[in-house]
Amino acid sequence: MPADMNPKKTPMPTQAPEVRAHNFNEVACGYAEEDALGEALRCLNCKNMPCVSGCPVNIHIPEFIAKIREGDFEGAYQVILKSSSLPAICGRVCPQENQCEAKCVRGIKGEPVGIGRLERFVADWHNAHVTQKPEPVPSNGHKVAVIGSGPSGLTCAGELAKKGYQVTIFEALHTAGGVLVYGIPEFRLPKAIVQKEVDNLIALGVKIETNIIIGKTLTIDELFEQGFEAVFIGSGAGLPNFMNIPGEALKGVYSANEFLTRSNLMKAYEKSPVTPIMKGGKVAVVGGGNVAMDAARTALRLGAEHVYIVYRRSMEELPARKEEVEHAIEEGIDFRLLNNPVEILGYENREDKRDPKNGFVTGMRCIKMELGEPDERGRRRPVPVPGSEFTLDVDTVIMAIGTSPNPLIKSTTQGLETQKWGGIIINEDTGLTSRKGVYAGGDAVTGAATVISAMGAGKLAGKAIDEYLSSN
Repeated sequence: MPADMNPKKTPMPTQAPEVRAHNFNEVACGYAEEDALGEALRCLNCKNMPCVSGCPVNIHIPEFIAKIREGDFEGAYQVILKSSSLPAICGRVCPQENQCEAKCVRGIKGEPVGIGRLERFVADWHNAHVTQKPEPVPSNGHKVAVIGSGPSGLTCAGELAKKGYQVTIFEALHTAGGVLVYGIPEFRLPKAIVQKEVDNLIALGVKIETNIIIGKTLTIDELFEQGFEAVFIGSGAGLPNFMNIPGEALKGVYSANEFLTRSNLMKAYEKSPVTPIMKGGKVAVVGGGNVAMDAARTALRLGAEHVYIVYRRSMEELPARKEEVEHAIEEGIDFRLLNNPVEILGYENREDKRDPKNGFVTGMRCIKMELGEPDERGRRRPVPVPGSEFTLDVDTVIMAIGTSPNPLIKSTTQGLETQKWGGIIINEDTGLTSRKGVYAGGDAVTGAATVISAMGAGKLAGKAIDEYLSSN
């Protein structure tokens, strides 16, 4: 069957902005079968498969799309599963536009094939129609510990469990899933989707122990003493960064990590929450990445009257996914670009003293910026415009300017070399750290990055651990 040369992707059905801004249901509704079949027909099935080179886990993309064209949706799922442990997740949150779709030949003279949308369709079809869980592989007698149940940890655990390893995941929080459950809102990634993937790992024989903080409850040395022969560190980057400007200690100032965790895992979105965050009021979110978009859109759904995104560069430099930015704009998020905070104001330094509760946020003083010469990464450096300061009237400020790896594991593990900023140093070909038998990957190594890059690191380390233990 010849390819459909329509230059546009098949549109993704979504909730209307005025409706979704007030609920936590998934924004994108997913393709119906006819949508998926139509989009699959746009694939040229290139012989050199450039799209595969753009995928950090090397999914055989033309092969799974060909299965969709044949109407073999389960066959398509099985193709993806050979390379990716988390297809329903990746189909929702991966930045395909910068990875596989960026390499798509159809993107030269139009829009690339909607690879991410097709991956999501295939995974959702499988989850809706196939109830049989994977069966555990007979044990090979080797034990491996995985620290963290985020995308890198889940992937590494899955790779090893499929080879017969006895894998135990140690998770610091009370729910498995890592950043997939505490960091990404329900309207982008439903918790049931993540739980499905976790359940599949448990069916494979993976053990998950929650409320275990490695470095405090147990150390890496103690894991080896308990009989684990290798350890994978996938503990993420959960230490929030702040700007160190006056007023950051005021009540009503949150890190995006805390704000999203309290919303996602502590159910602050309920009508009478045990752990309320905010109801009503005006919110400023500082930052321009995906986490900033998530925090802003979550605040809106929690009842904020007005939500600002304050970012020091222009729309062209905004690092968030284009789709997430478009959704935020449609929902009414107010983008204040080329602006930067210089002080968060409270009762004690605000002339009108309108808030009788000393220490609460009453505003944020900002300065306008302009783009100057490029920095070391090639992005034009934002420069303050003298005399351009102004005040935003807000009650809540959320800092979404990045995260760093928590130093707890480093401080309790002798011989584990790290970068000055906290990232664990590894061999890039294997994920091996400076400690024998200890591997690492994901945000604990790179700092905050994408779900799919963390999965790629977990897959790489899983392969290296298998080679290491198989040879001993």
